[in-house]
Amino acid sequence: MLVPKLFTTLRGYDREQLLSDLIAGVIVGVVALPLAIAFAIASGVTPDRGLWTAIVAGFIISAFGGSRVQIGGPTGAFVVIVYAIVQKYGIDGLTVATLMAGVILVVMGLAKFGSAIKFIPHPLVIGFTSAIAVIIFSGEVKDFLGLRMGAVPAPFLEKWGAYAGAIGTITPTAVGVAVVALAIIMIWPRVSRRIPGPFVALIVTTLAVYALHLPVETIGSRFGDIAASVPHPHVPHLTLEQVAGLVGPAFTIALLAAVESLLSAVVADGMIGGRHRSNMELVAQGIANIASPLFGGIPATGAIARTATNVKNGGRTPVAGITHALTLLVITLVAGRLAAYIPMATLAAILVVVAYHMSEWRSFVAELRSPKSDVAVLLTTFLLTVLVDLTVAIEVGMVLAAFLFIRRMAEVTNVSVVTREIQQGLGGDDGSEELFDRKSVPAGVEVYEINGPFFFGAAQSFKDAVSQVAGKPKVLILRMRNVSAMDSSGLHALSDVIQRARKDGTAVILSGIHMQPLVALTGSAALEMIGRDNVVGSLDLALARARTLLAAPVVPDSEDATLTH
Repeated sequence: MLVPKLFTTLRGYDREQLLSDLIAGVIVGVVALPLAIAFAIASGVTPDRGLWTAIVAGFIISAFGGSRVQIGGPTGAFVVIVYAIVQKYGIDGLTVATLMAGVILVVMGLAKFGSAIKFIPHPLVIGFTSAIAVIIFSGEVKDFLGLRMGAVPAPFLEKWGAYAGAIGTITPTAVGVAVVALAIIMIWPRVSRRIPGPFVALIVTTLAVYALHLPVETIGSRFGDIAASVPHPHVPHLTLEQVAGLVGPAFTIALLAAVESLLSAVVADGMIGGRHRSNMELVAQGIANIASPLFGGIPATGAIARTATNVKNGGRTPVAGITHALTLLVITLVAGRLAAYIPMATLAAILVVVAYHMSEWRSFVAELRSPKSDVAVLLTTFLLTVLVDLTVAIEVGMVLAAFLFIRRMAEVTNVSVVTREIQQGLGGDDGSEELFDRKSVPAGVEVYEINGPFFFGAAQSFKDAVSQVAGKPKVLILRMRNVSAMDSSGLHALSDVIQRARKDGTAVILSGIHMQPLVALTGSAALEMIGRDNVVGSLDLALARARTLLAAPVVPDSEDATLTH
């Protein structure tokens, strides 16, 4: 249902809930302030772009989203991809890629792809999330230690090589500020959970640096003052060739936004006992990512940590998220210039904590005990994200996961001869404990059973198994009661077996075929060759049909029939 949650949650809305939403929204706005600035800087853009992302996108995601409590804005997941786009295509390239991603998200929502996100493998999500955390941490080493060095190289290994070369330039004052900020963030929750630790750390360290005139780099010394005015909408002009090069990054942004926002919405549902509208959420995310870059913003999505903060402080409707955006707007316009005094070491400490929580290292370690195929997807995605590129990591990870899934499904599907088991009422050759009903199988009849989906991954194993039939039986019964689905490759393999059997003078009977395989078979050359009378509903009917055929033996087919698919 494409109806924003705001429209439905305001029915029966009362003053008590309004007060709770306003308090929660203000608290989340305060929490979002340092994070918006920090994520922007880590992404290679100016601090104000992070603030306007949180304001514009945060407002739209709450006003038009499918979740009651979702908080939107810049997140750590985008740091890697945004940084890479800015380095290669510049700010204009980032703006266009984000606009394209917004359109993709809207289309995904309108096409009702919200439920399709669940098909993204868990190891892949853990892999790139943990890798992003490592990259964020790596990007903050310079500011955390106050290293006096030039631009930090983008490649992971070169970055750490540069750090090693500049290790002798550590600024003790910057380290002290970062450690104090880190300590406040870790200890403050024991004092109060109402006022966020990162905000307290930001205020305390900024005042200390200003009052004591400590020689550390600040936002102002690196980026200048933050303008206390609303930016004018701007649409960049790029060539068609440049836009074509941004298609890949745009899809990556859209996928990340979709995955993280819906994961956040699911987490929020569990906290409030609600149910979000996934397709409406995607549409809102798309609108937000269309509007945000027009005002100089960067990609945005649902933020799990800020959403959880909203819920814990009493937010229960989108009014809280709207309040969070308005709170940031007021702070930016009234006190935005004061952000110039914030130490870079403080922001580095905040992002180190973000990276730690984002790493999900316990989940990462637990995933290493999973089946080898899942571990392969996890490590491949992790290493490619860290060492190569997030876009490549997701593409390779998805393809690898798909191939490994196909292999597992092919292993699940098996073909076995069950003639003796049916005659004696024994269990199947596949090791199952199921007992066959004892039936009389005429001489010259062989019964094979296919278990599992009959698709391209299992087609060759089926042909190999049937080709090993001892001798040339007069009738071959293929029992398909456990075949839930069949694709064109399975149909082609079946046709090949039927054609070979006809040349050998063997009649083929299909038994217990389900609706989807039957629909796939209808109208095919395989059905014409096998004959409609040889497709029956049960094994009893198949054996009866076999006896009829044995009374009138099949003449070997001398024609070289050709199947076209």
